[in-house]
Amino acid sequence: MAVAVAVLAACILTLLTPPPAHAAGGGGRCAGESFSANRAYAACNDLPRLGASVHWTYDRATGDLSVAFVAAPAAPGGWVAWALNPSGDGMAGAQALVAGPFSGTWAVRTYNVSGYALGEPGPIAFPASDLAAELGADGRVRVFGRLGLGAAGYGGGVVLNQVWQVGAAVSSGGVPAPHAMGADNLAAKAKLDLLRATTAAAGAPSPPTTSRCVPKNTLAVSFPLTSCRLFANIKPRPFAVFRVNKPGALLVFFIDSNFGLPA
Repeated sequence: MAVAVAVLAACILTLLTPPPAHAAGGGGRCAGESFSANRAYAACNDLPRLGASVHWTYDRATGDLSVAFVAAPAAPGGWVAWALNPSGDGMAGAQALVAGPFSGTWAVRTYNVSGYALGEPGPIAFPASDLAAELGADGRVRVFGRLGLGAAGYGGGVVLNQVWQVGAAVSSGGVPAPHAMGADNLAAKAKLDLLRATTAAAGAPSPPTTSRCVPKNTLAVSFPLTSCRLFANIKPRPFAVFRVNKPGALLVFFIDSNFGLPA
């Protein structure tokens, strides 16, 4: 019985413990960021390219996404951008927040990117408000905004396509110059899970959260972790293994012959 209770506790702990956020090159540096005007965010990720990070608070009831994006322009006087893409995982279709020294003052403009050029500023698919940008003493730009994704969520879900970019110059007329075409620039895109606070490379499938109850000498049966009723159908078995698959965790339990698991 003690073993059974321990296994149940481990299962509950696994359900309640989120997987670690992906951090690239900064060891979770985003968690140490501070923002002006008492801005604070529930989650953050160090993005895997261009030394950038994204910070956010997501209100699932209303679909409002408060976001801060932090990155250094490719050169002083350049620009930075962060976007969601409802239709793909690249630049075409991106709904972008672009920050630059427009008219001599750092500000944010919105762009509905229809192709492989930025185009003209204008409205985007998500209502955007509270837009602001600041250039820090460290040379990085902090871009702020609120996006209304809608109560139904982004495409009916909460895993977003995000892209980001940095450029080296803004023309005297306020037009961002094209960004470089280096490997990091071309790979600056990822999936963002608003609820699990994880970033995965664009195009990578989200790992399923499942359990496997594996009695000896039988085939494994996989089903969602939330449906794993550890005390259902208890029957003597020689031994069994309880296995949990989720990002960053693989737990294996050996259970004595007084406790069995549902097949």
